[in-house]
Amino acid sequence: MQTTVTSKGQVTIPKAVRDLLGLHAGSKVSFRCTRDGRVELVPQEEGPAKSRFAKFRGHAGAGMDTDAIMALTRDSPAEPDA
Repeated sequence: MQTTVTSKGQVTIPKAVRDLLGLHAGSKVSFRCTRDGRVELVPQEEGPAKSRFAKFRGHAGAGMDTDAIMALTRDSPAEPDA
């Protein structure tokens, strides 16, 4: 992937890279120089332990309520919600 540096020193991070790193508008990144002369783009943590998987947390669906789970563990049918 290739991008162009503007006269202001700005570049556009390709969408595939933004998606891979979980970057969005307002994300903070830093640059790290490696011993072999390369520069790495490193996403910064946002708040408590954000990761590229954070956007997927809490999206499992409605699921079962506690009574239904307890009924399964006791081998008895759950009473339907009123």
